[in-house]
Amino acid sequence: MTTATLPESINRTQHASATSSTQYLAVDGGTIAYDVAGSGPTVVCVPSIGDVRAEYRYLSPYLIDAGFTVVTMDLRGHGESSVGFDDYSSQAIGRDVIALARHLNRGPITLIGTSKAGGSAVWAAAQAPELIANLVLISPFVRAHGNDAMMRRMMKVLLARPWGAALWTMYFPNFYPSRKPEDFEAYRADLKANLREPGRLQALRAMVESSGDVADELGNVSAPTLVLMGTKDPDFNHPAEEAEWIASEIGGTALTIEGAGHYPHAEMPEETGPAIARFLTSLSLRHAA
Repeated sequence: MTTATLPESINRTQHASATSSTQYLAVDGGTIAYDVAGSGPTVVCVPSIGDVRAEYRYLSPYLIDAGFTVVTMDLRGHGESSVGFDDYSSQAIGRDVIALARHLNRGPITLIGTSKAGGSAVWAAAQAPELIANLVLISPFVRAHGNDAMMRRMMKVLLARPWGAALWTMYFPNFYPSRKPEDFEAYRADLKANLREPGRLQALRAMVESSGDVADELGNVSAPTLVLMGTKDPDFNHPAEEAEWIASEIGGTALTIEGAGHYPHAEMPEETGPAIARFLTSLSLRHAA
């Protein structure tokens, strides 16, 4: 199978950004892990549930090369963030994002959220417009779909210990229907190991079970927004239609990546990275004018 690769100049930037050390922010109920790389206007990247902040390892170099500071954070209960939170909802993730934006104190940020974190990004932008200047929503879950309740019940069973981490990472390739990143197998093994740490699978289950419906907040968002979807995203029956609907509700722009799945920024970074960088650069130039 064809693998996703990066230009050599981007690979060098990626290697350099990977050396940034983990920092921790105390929030209500625990700590959130994050790192910072680059310089310029700040972009905060929030990963999908069941994944870690390294999800953005292929997108970050494009943004850094375009002149942005990139902050990637782990969700509560995931990666290097602590476990044991009593709330794993989209709104709880949104509160963590707002707390991080205030802690960074770098002025209004651009917020990128994938999957359920896309809904959290919408919620955060509606609640704290003074902190969030722009949004990029990748494969976002912002409203309930017909089979959501059934899927949550099924996932609750599938993610039960002791087989939950193995089953999650066994399903993981489905998010990449056209091609895999060149480091995919090593990345999946690391993800499986992380989910086997005490408390992490329980956090994933709680996050899957909680509702991600923030549709009522779409009209309250004033930030310029890019909604990005892969045309083969397995989590949506009609990905392009969903992207267009969200964009119309939020007053944003929809963009689809042909053949990509739930992680277009990792599956097809050579298309997704420049597209997001162009969108954010155009906004920066507009603000500077």
